Formats: sequence, structure tokens, C-alpha cells
Amino acid sequence: MTVNKFFRALLAASLIIAAGAPLARADEGMWPFNIVPRAEIKRRYGFEITDDWLRRVQLASVRFNNGGSGSFVSPEGLVLTNHHIASDTLQKLSSPERDLLKQGFYARTRAEELKAPDLELNVLASIEDLTARVNEAVKDGMSAAEANAARQRVISQIEEESNKATGLRSDVVTLYQGGQYNLYRYQRYTDVRLVFAPEAQIAFFGGDDDNFEYPRYNLDMAIFRVYENDRPAKSENYFKWSPVGPSAGELVFVSGNPGTTQRLNTVAHLDFLRDAGLPFQIKYLERTRALLDRYSAQGTEQARQARQDTFSVGNSLKNFTGQLAGLRNKSIMARKQQSENELRRVVESDPRKRQGYGDAWDQIARARQSLVAYERERRLLDSGWAFNSQLFNLARTLVRLAAERDKPNAQRLPEFTDTRRNSLELALFSPAPIYNEFEQLKLTDALTFMQEELGAQHPLARKILQGQTPAARAAALVGGTRLKDVEFRKQLAAGGGKAIEQSDDPMIALARSIDEESRAVRKRYEDEVLGIERTGYAKIARALFDIEGTKLYPDATFTLRLAYGTVKGYLQDGKQLAPFTNFAGLYERAAQHKQQPPFDLPPRWETKKGALDLRAPFNFVTTSDTIGGNSGSPIINRRAELVGLNFDRNIHGLVGNFIYDETQKRNIGVHSQGMLEALRKVYGATELADELSRPIKRTATQAGGK
Repeated sequence: MTVNKFFRALLAASLIIAAGAPLARADEGMWPFNIVPRAEIKRRYGFEITDDWLRRVQLASVRFNNGGSGSFVSPEGLVLTNHHIASDTLQKLSSPERDLLKQGFYARTRAEELKAPDLELNVLASIEDLTARVNEAVKDGMSAAEANAARQRVISQIEEESNKATGLRSDVVTLYQGGQYNLYRYQRYTDVRLVFAPEAQIAFFGGDDDNFEYPRYNLDMAIFRVYENDRPAKSENYFKWSPVGPSAGELVFVSGNPGTTQRLNTVAHLDFLRDAGLPFQIKYLERTRALLDRYSAQGTEQARQARQDTFSVGNSLKNFTGQLAGLRNKSIMARKQQSENELRRVVESDPRKRQGYGDAWDQIARARQSLVAYERERRLLDSGWAFNSQLFNLARTLVRLAAERDKPNAQRLPEFTDTRRNSLELALFSPAPIYNEFEQLKLTDALTFMQEELGAQHPLARKILQGQTPAARAAALVGGTRLKDVEFRKQLAAGGGKAIEQSDDPMIALARSIDEESRAVRKRYEDEVLGIERTGYAKIARALFDIEGTKLYPDATFTLRLAYGTVKGYLQDGKQLAPFTNFAGLYERAAQHKQQPPFDLPPRWETKKGALDLRAPFNFVTTSDTIGGNSGSPIINRRAELVGLNFDRNIHGLVGNFIYDETQKRNIGVHSQGMLEALRKVYGATELADELSRPIKRTATQAGGK
């Protein structure tokens, strides 16, 4: 897709939204499982969600620690997700001799399944509202910094108590940006093994050209198996596979973990993202993508090493570019301003509301305005943009782990509390390969970026570079560190603060030398921005609760949500797009582009073309409200059967971070029938297909809904 076409499509979407086109708002929302709008769903679709149905869907849904979603799809622990969620694991399991991203993978026997080096899956066990307890920790007269610290202390206490009492991962989740605090308890799985993944060519067919586009033809699927005590986990709650999939107009649900949205953000907050936050992110991503392209062009092995980063950066860049275009559109911002003005008018008209909530918007505006002065330093230091290196990330984790371990649990940085320790160590001691040449190139470019942004004579730049060029400094750091050695990392972690202070490892020394400044800018952001916003948004949330009641859903927080909608095509450029694509369309699109990358098919897809039912559905679209993080989410029907696998949004959905409209916004999934067709006839994965598609035997209880 050309850049001009990309922005024209975004503009068209925003104009439809702003023109006041009829909004099917009933399908809007990423709903926490404890506030699913059951009455509205029954009113609109005649389907009654029962407690049993909701519980089974919750326990069959899975969160991946690398930012995606998935679901159990067999009683023997099979988990389905997207290929692009699995690609990080595929990269780590690959070698120059065995490129799983290029070749694909299928384990015909349990013994052939490959253990992921650092993958953690979470299943949500329970939700408990602890808003009152968190708010009670904040006393009258506290400053924003004191209030933020008080909240964090009680949150750490809650998580520690829950973890000790239940043994479950326990996370206090901030909802409505401070309006509520809920405790989410998770069952963790860390023995996760790869069963199947197709070639990246077919999983991401069309590449970046077709990313966020429709019609699509992607087999964006991968399958893992969860083990417990070295045996396949017995998953009582799983989604039975529908062999026929959904029909046009059918009600479907998406159960997944959407990452972040900003629909409740104030206009001042959005102004900051438009004018400062997103432009700087895009600048950094554009630079990084150019670096990855240069490295990939050096050879096949370099391209293999960079493939996962290239996909991730490219996907983020297109996503953020779309968000920025939406925020720069005057019509969208006018609609947001109108909505905010109306809420503020209602608040101001009621003395009680004005006294309780009236100053929230101005507080948030001042906090965001103050961030402009140090956003660059925050990103370079705290976000680590000045140190784009896996080795540096390991060093920073080790340095902070030693420092935080000596503090009371409630006073630690959240990621270093006892309840997060197991997850942290899973990543810290991962045996995944690290490539020196690639690390050195990334770090050189990051240090150069830092020097350009701060200036060569800036105290931090001088401290970090120590009189060397970025290239020389990166070479010394990467060449001198021992952090590639997992045992060395374990020794440093076990040695605590003394081992870190005495270490002469250059990467450890670098992380140690700038930790004070990094912590300071993080604390400033948490105290002067997040702390104030927690208070401000809590007030706005209470105002909205007063007015909207239970119709208000919180912004996405990478926690389990249920979205719903229908299988439905849409009108684009005067052409009605059908809700389904098929295998015939895949081969036609490849032929249109003369099999040139990124529209080239893997060889086996050419060989097996004659075996396929070319009329079988491949991809499809629904109106369900999804966002990044929903990748890998199961798409299910009323009977809680799996009918598809969510993998993307169309281009009109990119403004969905800020606003929802059903007119053209769609999420895109792989069809359940199409996945089985490919497994059986292209990959010969008969055993796997049989395990997935065991006949569905329904009872009245299992049907769940009414």
C-alpha cells in the first residue's frame, strides 16, 4: 500500500466518524469479564450469556507474556495463537541451519515438540475489586508523589498477600486510569512447547504491503502445547473447533488481551501524544527500521537474525503512524473535544460534581505539559532508546534486581516484587541466542541517536560514551561483556549487590553508571504525570459512572476482555467487500504480483494447490472491537466453539485507539475451516488436525448460553 493511499484511507475513515454517521454503539467495547454487558447483548442479539458460559470462556483463554493472546483448543493442552505471536519463539529456536520462520515446523509426535526458551502463558483465574482498599491508602493532604507512593505500597501488599495465599500470579490492575483497581489472579504455565507453525511467507502473505489491509490471505496461526510435570496439561476448559466456521451476519465473540487504548484520555492528553509523544516514537522507529533494513541486506543470515525485529518495528511504525494521522485530523479531535465539553458542562452544572471532579481536566493538562520538557530524556534513559541492545537490557535487569532485592517488597519497583520474580527470571535466564554483530550494530545506532538528541557535550552523552565514538563504545561494550553466558548471569544475580558493585563487566558498569539518572527521570514521570493522572482520571471516571453507569468500559490494559460483533463486510472506495476470502483468492493475488516478494508462495503451497478446495473460506472480518494485544485471540460463536483466529485490524481500525466506529472498522481473522484445510492438505498434519477437530458432542449444560 502506498503512503498516499494509506493516509487517504485514514482520512476517509475519520470523515465518516466525524460526519455523524449512524453508530452501532452496541458492538463497542472491550469488556472485563466481571462487567460484560449481558443485558445489551441479549437485547440486541437474543443471546443470554450465562455464568457457566462466561466462566468456561475465561478459563479457555490465554495470555502470552510477549504481548499476545491465545486459547486452549484441546483437552491435551494444545494452545492456538498467531504465527506473529509465536515468531519470537520461532526465532529463538532457529539457527543458520534450521530457520523455522522460513521453513515452518510440525511435530508429528509429542517427543518432537520443541520447548520454548522463555515463554510464559497466563490463564485468568479470578477478578476481585479492591478499589476501596487502594483508595483508603491515600490520605487527605498528600501530594501527588506521596499519593502515588501510598498506592504503590498497598498494591504491592495486596499482590504479596494474594500470591502467598493462592500461589497464583497476582496483579493489581489499574482500570479507568485510576477509577478502579482490580486484583487479577493467574495460573502460570512455563513449560510450553512448539507443535506447529507454517512458513512466514504464508503466515504474513503480502508482508507490510498488506498489513492492516483487507481482503487478506494469511495463515497467521501457530500451535503450542502446555505441559505440567513433563506431561501434557489436562485442559478441562477449551474451545471445541468448529469445522464449518461462522456465517455472514453471525454473532461472534473475541476473548483476548487488548494492549492499550486511549479512548478515555482528555483532549490535553491526546494533544501531547499528537505533538510530542507519537512524533518522537515514530522518529525512533523509522531510524530503527532503516538500520534493520541495512543489516538484513548484508546477507541471508543477517536477514534471519533481524527478521523478528523487522516485523515488530514495521508493524509498530505503521500502527503509530495511523494513530498520529487520526490525532492530526481536525474532525476526530473536534468530536473528542465536543464529548469532553459536554461532560465538563454536566459536571459544572452540578455543585456536588463540580466540587468533586471539576479540576481534573486542568490537572491532567498541566501534568502533560510538564512532560514535554523531559520526554526525550525519559525515552532515551528509562525506555532504553539510547541502549537498543538485548545485552544492555540484561545488564539493567541485573543491576536493578540487586538493588531492589534489599528493599522491603512494598518499596520495590513493581517489576521486581516477589510476585513478579519468577516471570522476571524466566526472561533473565533465557538461553535464547544473542548475536554479537547484530547487538553491536543496534547499540552503535542507539548511542548515535542519543548523541544527536542530547548533543555531544551533554553530561549524559559524555558519561555514556566516555570519550569514544558510538561505534567504538558499542564495540567495547558488546565485545567485552560476558552476559551472553546464562551461568554468568545467574552468578551475578545470586551474588546480589556486592557482585554487581565489584563486577568489571563493561555492560554491567554502563547500566550501573546511569541507573541513578534513569531512576530519577522515571520517578519524576511517575510522580508528576502518572500520579496526578491517577487522581485526575479517577475523578473523571467517577463523573462518568454517575452519568453513564455500567455502560462505561475501561481502556485496554493487556488484561482479558470480551468483545462482540457480527461477521460483516463493508463498503470501501465504492466497492462492497465480502466478509470472507477463500483459497482461490490467495492464488489469484500471488499471480497478480507474479509471485514476487512479499506475494510469493512457499513451494509446498504450489505443489499442493490441486489438493485444496479453493472455495474454502480463508480469512474473514467482523465488527468486534479489538486492538493490538488481541492478536491470537479466539473468535468463538454462541456455543463457545472456535470459528476463527483474530490476527489484525483493517486500516480503518487504526484510529480505534481513540474512537470506535463500525462503519468500516473491522478485525480480521483466519477461518477455522481454512486452518483445518491447510493443516490436512498442505502440511499433512493429520494427527494434529484430528486432535483439533474431534466431533463436538453438546449437552444442554455445555451449550452454556440460552
